[in-house]
Amino acid sequence: MLVLHDYFRSGASHRVRIALHLKDLEFTQASHHLRRGEQRAQDYLSLNPQGLVPTLVHDNLVVTQSLAIMEYLDETFPQTRQLLPPNAADRARVRSLSGVIAADTHPLNNLRILSYLEKNLGLPEEDRNAWCRRWLKESFEALEVHLSDGRSGHFCHGDEPTMADACLAPQMLSAKRFGFDMAPFANVTRVANNAAELGAFKLAEPMRQPDAE
Repeated sequence: MLVLHDYFRSGASHRVRIALHLKDLEFTQASHHLRRGEQRAQDYLSLNPQGLVPTLVHDNLVVTQSLAIMEYLDETFPQTRQLLPPNAADRARVRSLSGVIAADTHPLNNLRILSYLEKNLGLPEEDRNAWCRRWLKESFEALEVHLSDGRSGHFCHGDEPTMADACLAPQMLSAKRFGFDMAPFANVTRVANNAAELGAFKLAEPMRQPDAE
């Protein structure tokens, strides 16, 4: 049994839901409302000491961190659609694209950071949004170059969706939320729009989740 501990608005949870649906794996969800602090409950901290989502429980195994979860799913269920290509060089590229988003972009505009900017530094909403747009711009500029190098196709890498596309989709929602202008990023927009048409991406959308408000 696969149990995904998540929150419908969590970008990291969103990317794992996409991966699960791409691989057509059955799973149940356990929601932890981040704005209410449910992720800091002791029973959840016993699973994930960071008090973050997502956390995947597979039978008695606990896996944290979204990229690790997606790679675990790929290795544990190789008979389903693969999120990483078979070739080492191609896998490295997909991991690199995923890292641009999951490691260098998302951590700067997630709830923890925005809450700190608001409550500890007293930044008003527009300044917080400007902070997010600044880092989105830097990352999307780099991503646009990567997606122009001839190795992208219908999706971030070739013509099959990968872990990189799962990482990109939530950041496109963040870009919209923070009023970021995507006009200069034609390739990023193109591959993201292609992915958004897939059933797996639609099923994983935040507002389609059981805990959506």
